[in-house]
Amino acid sequence: MKVDKNKVVALSYELTVDGAVADKASAEKPLEYIHGKGMLLPRFEEEVAGKEVGEKFEFTLNPEEGYGTYSADYVFELPKSAFEMDGKVREDLLVPGRVIPMMSQSGEVVQGVVKEVKKDSVLMDFNHPMAGKTLHFTGSVVNVREATPEELENGLKRNCGCQKGTDCKKGAQGDCECSENCNCGDECKCDDECSCGDKCECSDDCTCADKCECTEENKCNDKCNCK
Repeated sequence: MKVDKNKVVALSYELTVDGAVADKASAEKPLEYIHGKGMLLPRFEEEVAGKEVGEKFEFTLNPEEGYGTYSADYVFELPKSAFEMDGKVREDLLVPGRVIPMMSQSGEVVQGVVKEVKKDSVLMDFNHPMAGKTLHFTGSVVNVREATPEELENGLKRNCGCQKGTDCKKGAQGDCECSENCNCGDECKCDDECSCGDKCECSDDCTCADKCECTEENKCNDKCNCK
């Protein structure tokens, strides 16, 4: 069976950026997705389309085909009050290089990286970590099968992997998504920028993204519902 639309595809792969391994999935714990549903980068899906189980692939995507060029328009200076919880600023989260899930104006969860912490504000970078990078992929097709009607409607129960980049302006889907049966960790092929915050869903009485974050122990606070 070939990789085609509405097929559940399992891939092993290795992504290298600037000669260094940035992400990978083994044949034992492959990246699994439904082809043609927009879960992966469009050019990635084009490259593996038509391949059969056991067939290898190797290709390179330029920034425009990957996660786009780096844009200063996606860097924002936010007041520290945006990171308040129960009336207190979460200073423990405000560490340069730390990835913090936040809510966009359209209601989508986006991943922001702390660039600089100032006295009363924080400089956040919402560019995808791979923005401006050339991506080199190698790998092989581990398995291909028909998707069930339930999977086509609701997605895979274990829906992990490198997905389309976060766009804080367009509110595109985040970089990693873990369904209720997949824990972000060894079983989830998420990039380093994927944190347990991706698994937080605000309840009816939770309106701010900073009130919907997981703790270091991967447990949600009282105002959040974890998937």
